[in-house]
Amino acid sequence: MSYEEILKVVFPLLEGADLASCMAVCKQWRDMAQDDYFWKCVCAKRWPSICKRSDPPTVTYYKLYQTFYKRQHRQILLPPRLSFDNLEFFIDIWTDDKLIFSEVVPGPVLHTGIKSPPPGICDRLRFQLEGPDCKMTLPVEPRFKVPLGETVSVSVLVGRKDSNRVACIINKSVFDYIDRTSYRAMAFDYLGLSPAHPFVPGIRAWISLLFMDDRNDSVIDVFGIEMDFCDAAKSRDEVLWLLDILDWK
Repeated sequence: MSYEEILKVVFPLLEGADLASCMAVCKQWRDMAQDDYFWKCVCAKRWPSICKRSDPPTVTYYKLYQTFYKRQHRQILLPPRLSFDNLEFFIDIWTDDKLIFSEVVPGPVLHTGIKSPPPGICDRLRFQLEGPDCKMTLPVEPRFKVPLGETVSVSVLVGRKDSNRVACIINKSVFDYIDRTSYRAMAFDYLGLSPAHPFVPGIRAWISLLFMDDRNDSVIDVFGIEMDFCDAAKSRDEVLWLLDILDWK
């Protein structure tokens, strides 16, 4: 069996990225890999039903793959219309009905976050705080302790200084999950988005109480607060765009 015959057997088994890499090996491989039959095999793995047609819906199956494979990548965002300088966050925390934390936090302070995590925190939590994703964190000074037997709830509103409008991020959600491997107590709520964006449902805002490892199973010693939107918004611009489409009142 010649090597050309071997390639004709192997090429239909490849993924699109691998077949494209083969086109860069040499001119002979490129000419062979451009055969639209191989690209029909690639498309049949992603969109089997469209390959049942006698003719491709575009000029070639290679063109079909090129067009929709590129759409898998995250699009570049336009510069956000909001800035952290124009925002302030209203954070309130209760144990049962007792208010234990209440702060108006300027946007730049929350965005700057905890620059130097305190000594004594676990390595996993330190790694998360020092990671590349955009995090909104706030050091708690002085620290406060939360008894684990009590119900702890939180509300977070955000205000715009340019228009004096307010939106709700978290509405009296309960910290009902404690992750002792990363030393955080977590609560979440679903974002209330503007009616102008009806097809973006189910985005959750998470808020965490970050606590020290003090070997006490009855209370948690809180040194910081973190808010994030998980996979929905990781960069600074993504966070600002997400805040921009809240249901501002």
